[in-house]
Amino acid sequence: MISYIKGELVYIGSDSVIVDNNGIGYNIGISANTLTRLPHINQTVKIYTYMNVKEDEVSLFGFMSREELDMFNMLIAVNGVGPKGALAVLSVLSPGEIALAVASNDIKTLSSGKGVGKKMAERIALELRDKVADNMDTTKASVELPAFKDNTERSDALAGLMVLGYSRSEAARAVDTVYKDGMTSGDIVKLALKTLY
Repeated sequence: MISYIKGELVYIGSDSVIVDNNGIGYNIGISANTLTRLPHINQTVKIYTYMNVKEDEVSLFGFMSREELDMFNMLIAVNGVGPKGALAVLSVLSPGEIALAVASNDIKTLSSGKGVGKKMAERIALELRDKVADNMDTTKASVELPAFKDNTERSDALAGLMVLGYSRSEAARAVDTVYKDGMTSGDIVKLALKTLY
């Protein structure tokens, strides 16, 4: 098993990278979240990996953090979720957001990955509920989405978006994206709605 690969980043594609380690180029499948965190071409990168071995194919999937790899391993352990399905979820949600969605049974958020339907999202929520509680660092999970406890305007905007039918994680991400000091809850909601359409 290859735990991680450290080397020169020589290629970045839309869903894969090539890392040169001692003259060997490793083609590694990645999520959209990992893609946004990569260094520039020709710089050194360390990618935590999972090797998927099938009868006719050996594939590597890579992540910038152990937390992301741990969540990937939990997702592929769910019946019917393969590496590509797990990557689809991790492309739109961070490990902390997945943990929150599982804990709150937020099927809408879990099904936001490309090709992830309602049934698969329901299986993820059902099968991972106990694992997420046992294996994820709850402090990290809660930090990744803003709590807004110290800011009434943000809290009100979050509540308003949830009343409109958005999940807590969707609403929190939108509020966090648009918020600037001094904004009213109405301003936050108006701008957040634009990011959610």
